[in-house]
Amino acid sequence: MTSNAVDVDPREKRMPRSIPARAARPLALTAVAVAALVAAGLSPLPAFAANDVLGDGTTLYADPHSTTLEAASGLNGEARYDAQLLGSFPSATWLTKGTPAEVQQAASVTATAATAAGQVPTFVVYDLPYRDCSQYSAGGAADTAAYEAWIDGVAAGIGSAKAAIMLEPDGLGIIPWYTTNQNVKEWCQPADADAATAAADRFAQLNYAVDALTALPNTAVYLDGTHSGWLSVGDITDRLVKAGVAKTDGFFLNASNYVTTDRLTKYGTWISDCLALTTSVSWWNAGWCASQYYPADPNDFSTWTATDDKYATDMAGAGLVQDAATQKHFVIDTSRNGQGAWSPPAWNGDIEAWCNPPDRGAGLRPSTSTGNPFIDAYLWIKVPGESDGQCYRGTGGPTDPIRGIEDPAAGQWFPQQARELIASASPTFAPVGCHVAYSATKPLFGVFAGGIAITNLGQAPLKSWTLSWNWAGSEKLVTVVGGVKSQAGDAAAITSGRLTGSVKAGGKTAVAFLAKGASTRVEPWLFRVNGQPCSSD
Repeated sequence: MTSNAVDVDPREKRMPRSIPARAARPLALTAVAVAALVAAGLSPLPAFAANDVLGDGTTLYADPHSTTLEAASGLNGEARYDAQLLGSFPSATWLTKGTPAEVQQAASVTATAATAAGQVPTFVVYDLPYRDCSQYSAGGAADTAAYEAWIDGVAAGIGSAKAAIMLEPDGLGIIPWYTTNQNVKEWCQPADADAATAAADRFAQLNYAVDALTALPNTAVYLDGTHSGWLSVGDITDRLVKAGVAKTDGFFLNASNYVTTDRLTKYGTWISDCLALTTSVSWWNAGWCASQYYPADPNDFSTWTATDDKYATDMAGAGLVQDAATQKHFVIDTSRNGQGAWSPPAWNGDIEAWCNPPDRGAGLRPSTSTGNPFIDAYLWIKVPGESDGQCYRGTGGPTDPIRGIEDPAAGQWFPQQARELIASASPTFAPVGCHVAYSATKPLFGVFAGGIAITNLGQAPLKSWTLSWNWAGSEKLVTVVGGVKSQAGDAAAITSGRLTGSVKAGGKTAVAFLAKGASTRVEPWLFRVNGQPCSSD
């Protein structure tokens, strides 16, 4: 579904947009002017090859021990099944706190597990000082030195593993005490930050992180590119350049937001074009770049082709050709953009349209097969189903006046929102094709026995099957009755035997097992049959 409404972050309402002046200098150069630029020794666009971390066909890591599946383990009924379904898809692992040693360990655990599974994890690195300008996601390192030490911990934890890194959501969208390239002052002005140095510190911190994380041999690093309902193309381009985007693979869009993919595709392509112009043409100013605000009308998506045309003219006039092989790429967060932006009711105060808006749906499933050479991947950067925060919408709280309930704190599981994301998803989710009933005895000296019953919820019979799951720790299958066991690390599987392989539609089959290595009663969080997620009680 394409929304015609502009997804305007409430933070944007407190920060004047940097819209390029409409009377900017003419940009279409004559052939003589182009020749003069070439004669002046203007270097061509630097070569930029697509990375092999998020190459087409890369398998993204779905963490079997994710916070989503952990939430599922404490839920019942439909809420449990919803969390299991959302948790069956790859989503980002957020690194947000801890000492350098602690974040090194956290990053290493995920990177090592993903490598063992032959998959690529997505990390969100989120610990800048004055993070989110001390709003719902407040926190972060105490100062630049602490942040740099923490980043070193992240880098050490990832090491040589393949990883996609989303570096600091809102890190460029909200910069303390920043003045834009069009002399607009940032609304974020924390009293305990040094107004004279805070903005420069932010860029220094991001450049340090870029250097540390791009120095790793197998990372794809992306900086915050905000979204098309927020900063103008020229403004975010200028910030990206200052943050060191030249050394990265590109930028990410729509983190934790709801803008539709078609809008973001244009916005991201324009940023890539604006970066090409800004970094390759000596006289160009990013503030001249066309955007969603001009010549396009941000409220009328049909007019956005006017900005497409403007870039075609400007690139040609500067002697450049749009080329995904030499320009910066981007990724899009599609975790919650299936229905686009929320159109809130008239409201007396800050409606906080970005904060747990009702009836949003999940968007495109995570994939590196995008069909667009500028888009490296569709990712679930925000963990779908986790709350944006306790949304008071200009009231004293604690109730969210739109939902009539008290929303969970930022990052906590929100069952009502998870249900909405599934019910309103675009594209829709395929029906779950299996259900697993699991039971096990209490361990005695680490040994326990159990049974697993599989119900075929599909319309076609199963001729054979492989049931897979991940144990919580060091548990190991010893014997299986009714199937053939296999295990690598904590990943266990049972393949159907001669008498259990055929399961008619609506039918059931069962196996029994003996296992060892348990310290407490064991209950896996997610089962899959032939790679597809099952609901389980």
